Parts: sequence; C-alpha cells; structure tokens
Amino acid sequence: MVKLATAREIRMYGPRRIRERSEYTNAGLYVFSTIVLLCGFIALLSKEAKSGLVVLLVGLGLIIVVNLHDLLAHLAGIRYQMRLMELDTQLMLVEVAVPVVQAVGGFLFFVGILLLVLQADRGCGYDRIEVHALNLLIAGNSLWLLGSIHNSCQIYEHTDAHIQILQQSVHLPFLVASLLFLAGAILNFRQENGQHHHGLHLLTHSWVWIGIVASSLLVIGGFTNVIKVIKMLQMDGTRLEKLRGGAQEWLIEDLERKGETPFLIEGQRRKRTRPTESPPLNVILVDRT
Repeated sequence: MVKLATAREIRMYGPRRIRERSEYTNAGLYVFSTIVLLCGFIALLSKEAKSGLVVLLVGLGLIIVVNLHDLLAHLAGIRYQMRLMELDTQLMLVEVAVPVVQAVGGFLFFVGILLLVLQADRGCGYDRIEVHALNLLIAGNSLWLLGSIHNSCQIYEHTDAHIQILQQSVHLPFLVASLLFLAGAILNFRQENGQHHHGLHLLTHSWVWIGIVASSLLVIGGFTNVIKVIKMLQMDGTRLEKLRGGAQEWLIEDLERKGETPFLIEGQRRKRTRPTESPPLNVILVDRT
C-alpha cells in the first residue's frame, strides 16, 4: 500500500485551511484503515473468524478511499488538465499511476476476501470459486507491490536530509509490507493447491500471521506518514524544491498569462505582501526655550 501524503509541492486543491484539513484527515484515515486491517487479521485467529474477514473488508474499503483521494488531489493540482501529464513524466508514472494501481490492487484484494465471505456464509451458488479467490489475493497484492516500488521513484530537485529520512521511513515499511502480503498470498496458494477446502479454510495460519506482520508495518508507516505530512505542511516548501519544468509549473505560467492565480501561489503572494509591523518610533522632545 502506498500513501503519497504530499506531492512535490503542497497540493493546490483549495485554500490553505481546507488544504491542511484535508491532508490531516487523509493521513489520519489511512492510519485508522491500517489499524482496522490489523484487527481483521488478528480476529481471524479467534473463534469468530468470519467477523475477521468482515473487518478486513472494512479496512480495505477505507484504503481504497484514501488512494482515490490521493488521485483526485494530484489531478486537482493541475486542475484536471490531463494534457499536462504529457509534459511531466513523474506526475503520470508516480503521482497519478500509483494511486490508480493501489486502488485497483485494493479492489482485487477486497473482491477476493468478499468471495470467501460469501462462500463461508452462503456456500450454495459460490462453489468452485476457490481458485479465483486465491488468484485475486495474489493479483491485488502484486499491484500493491508494484505501486510501492513506483512510489520510491518520486524525485525532488533538492531536499534536506530530514525530509529524505521521513520519506524513506514511509516508503520502506510500505514496500516491505507489500512484499510480505504477496509472499503470504503465494504461499497460501501453494499450500491450498490440490486441497478441497472452502471458505475460511482456504486461509492458512501462515497467511494470517504474515498478514499480521505486514499490517503492523503498514500501521508504523501510517504513523510516520502523519509526521511527514505535519512537517511538510509546516515547512511551507522552504526545504523542498519541486522538479523544474513540471506540469504545475506549466499550469502556473498558463494561468498567469490569463490573469488567474492558483491557490498555492495566491497564498504565497499574500504572505509576501502582508505589511510588516513597524517598530515604535522614539519621539524626542526638543526644548527650544
């Protein structure tokens, strides 16, 4: 699972207060979704294992929503002008493609778990879907791993060491977690190959324990991502330089030619033009007598 908390520049989809509120809500919702996912895997070890699958569906649904928000926010940064993606390879391959890949991967993971829930609950009408359900788990986790690798390709013109550490502390847990999810799905498929299990019995204890470890890494990456969002919003771009010649730069130049101003640039200009308080003048009284 990837989480692009901020693009190369603070995302320009609203005034500053709305933007910050959206970023904090998005980061907090992702942490909550990873905790729900972890609780779902833990619940699979209990006697009510079916409830664990339902909790997994809730966590996966929230993760899909977060990635769709990332996609819309990145597109809003260029005012949904798709033609600008031809001028910005990183925007197309990372900031747009990664949330799409992650959302599709989460959806396939969701459908695979849903098939198992339906088979465990109703059984009749859902036989012979075991292979399809296990294949969907592998396909969804493969897309998660692909998105995590792509997310590591995000490049800036210049960042200081503190920001680079924050970025890697978010990317690495997600990358390792995605790899573990995929390894667990493949191992589960190999162990169930040739077996005649149905529903919950298709999920081995190895898959559950690997899922617990991977979900724990997602929780760690989610909390680190919250710190990253706070730091990047507070620093106001002073230690983060975007790539030159990107889609946002083309958009800003085009809007300025038309006499319009994006939200981010407008906020920066307000700060620059804000009058500074002049120090009190010392009044010297001169006695002319």
